[in-house]
Amino acid sequence: MKFGGGGYVTGLVFHPTTANLLYARTDIGGAYRWNPAASSWTPITDGLGFSAAESSYHGIESMAVDPNDDRLVYMAAGMYNSDKADARLYISSDRGDHWTYVKLPFSTGGNNGGRAMGERLMVDPNKPSILFYGSRTAGLWKSSDSGRNWTQVSALSTAKMTQDQIKAAGGSAMGIELVVYDTGTKGSGTATSTLYAAVAPDYASVAGLASNMYRSTNGGATWSAVTTPVSGFHIPHMVRAADGLFYVVFTKDAGPGAGGPGRLYKFDGTTWTLLKSVDPTTGTNFGLGGVSVQGSGASTRIALGVTNSWGNWNGQQIVQLSDDGGRTWREIEAQMSGEITSGWVDDVEIDPSDRDHILHVHGGGVVETRNASSAKPTWSGSIAGIEEIAGQAIVTPPAGASYLLINSSGDVGTWVHTDVTKTPTLAPGLGWSNGISADMAWSDPQYIAASGSINSSNIGTGYWSGDGGKTWATFASLPAGAATNTASESSLVVTARNRAVWAPANSVPSYTTDNGATWTATNLPALSAVGWNRGYRLAVDRKNPNKVYAYDSGGAWWASAGRFYVSTDGGHSFALSQGSVTASLAPNGWWVTSMAVNPNAEGDIWMADGNAVYHSVDSGATWQKLSQFASVQGSNAWPDVQGATAVALGKAKAGASYSAAVYVVGTINGVWGVYRSDDGGASWKRFNDDAHQFGGIGVIAADQNLYGRLYVSGTGRGLLYSN
Repeated sequence: MKFGGGGYVTGLVFHPTTANLLYARTDIGGAYRWNPAASSWTPITDGLGFSAAESSYHGIESMAVDPNDDRLVYMAAGMYNSDKADARLYISSDRGDHWTYVKLPFSTGGNNGGRAMGERLMVDPNKPSILFYGSRTAGLWKSSDSGRNWTQVSALSTAKMTQDQIKAAGGSAMGIELVVYDTGTKGSGTATSTLYAAVAPDYASVAGLASNMYRSTNGGATWSAVTTPVSGFHIPHMVRAADGLFYVVFTKDAGPGAGGPGRLYKFDGTTWTLLKSVDPTTGTNFGLGGVSVQGSGASTRIALGVTNSWGNWNGQQIVQLSDDGGRTWREIEAQMSGEITSGWVDDVEIDPSDRDHILHVHGGGVVETRNASSAKPTWSGSIAGIEEIAGQAIVTPPAGASYLLINSSGDVGTWVHTDVTKTPTLAPGLGWSNGISADMAWSDPQYIAASGSINSSNIGTGYWSGDGGKTWATFASLPAGAATNTASESSLVVTARNRAVWAPANSVPSYTTDNGATWTATNLPALSAVGWNRGYRLAVDRKNPNKVYAYDSGGAWWASAGRFYVSTDGGHSFALSQGSVTASLAPNGWWVTSMAVNPNAEGDIWMADGNAVYHSVDSGATWQKLSQFASVQGSNAWPDVQGATAVALGKAKAGASYSAAVYVVGTINGVWGVYRSDDGGASWKRFNDDAHQFGGIGVIAADQNLYGRLYVSGTGRGLLYSN
């Protein structure tokens, strides 16, 4: 479904000689390739190698292209750094249409702090079988066989950060921040002799390195410290111009949106020349991020990203441009026309084939100008095809409603979708917020209630609409726990107009009968965090809204068994289902469990406990465990692949024996996927295929109007739908 952007694009990588060949990497949503014919981005990490068990590899830390072969592209993946060797290097020989991968001997941090630095991964232009990688936690690494095998460059350092040292660095180690070759040639067959590596302050301290930059003049065999004009700063980007001069950014913070001071220097291998500085002493905590150059000599064009400079006002700096090698500068984005995006300008690129085409990343995608030389360039988003919102809940209304679904997502809040092909416009208008949960009155779907949090203050909030999302108001009050327990392990359901039950994370659920003017606690047991946040999943029986169901999954695989509770008075009081105790529901985390009610039959409930699927036709009094779904167990106490994590019910197939189509995200015979049953769970057929795995699927909902339409949220891949 179209939303557009919605997440942080952390880097842009052009092929240096093939026009319009451009890749974008993201922190949680995989990677994309630009399609100039369609003027949109094509996702290239939805398929094999990016299943539910591999969702962490949707965090792309670095990408590299081979200057000699424009079909060859590399990608280092893994969301969070640690002291483990759990990252992967993906290799494609067809521009990302297909991938193979090898395991890397270190971790990566595609969604850690400083994730726009780089590029950490570089291909030697003269001998492309040689690759270098600047890791976050284990120093510099080299491959001599096109990335298949790696050895640590011990001549620089043998240090590997421990988990305690990573924790001391705030959980996001920066390590070796980038690698740059000093060459203007390619394809010579002889390895490039001179290269540079930037060393972050955290790794310099752990490894006992005296400088933030090192140089090798013998292909990495030995290294010597380079005296830098400032020390203790990060070097997020360093680029080489055609004349061999380097342009190097120094900034105090790691980013994203790094604060200053920030400095841009020109470096000829010996002498540093200051070209640009931003300093908090001026009253603005600006830093510097991306830099890109084109041309050489006195007419070198430099595009420079100013970070942590929020807003669009007279005198603001977002993208600074120089056409004389850095002697003079002018602002080309702030106060210009079009879409202006400030703050996280952590990577800027001048198109190698079009100097007037300048792009930069930001927290919601990519923005560009195609007339950079104009006195007043115009800017527009370049996000067609990029869908990176992180869905936390999806709910669909009854057939014939004025909208298709309600989407609750991280960072972008709550949205009501009316058309799968158009960006939604109906929302509470809370700005930078998380949408957590939402529901509608089944007999009156124009009434919508939702919960969320305001990210700037991390305070919970609730809101409602009486006209299908056209206008909104906040609840006059919040139930106990809602303001402070803002985690996604929360559920809100509607029994009728003005009547709702809300279960904030780690809290006792409460109900309202007066549209949020007052809230009363239910009798459900209090849930406390178990190392992870915990919460009740709630569902309303659509045939009899006096029945409300509550499912406690235990919160974690090591916690207590799952429990199911039933209310017959609209969610005011609940009773434990002894049948759920007898069923021995597995304990599991919120995010790998699910519950759905058949809207066409009273008391017909489906549940996924992380390992298996359960079905009840008597309002939860008894449960049947389906035999088809099972987790894949490895050497750990928890499954390598969960057996059943999400369930949804939609419009039935014409002539089917059961009144709803049932969809389950899970594993049958060791194969993970989305499965559908048209006969009440007697038989199942895989609904997706290996090309559509999306880094795993978190939340799902099925359409009540159209058989076969399923809405899903991939790992950082926005909302997707199928017919």
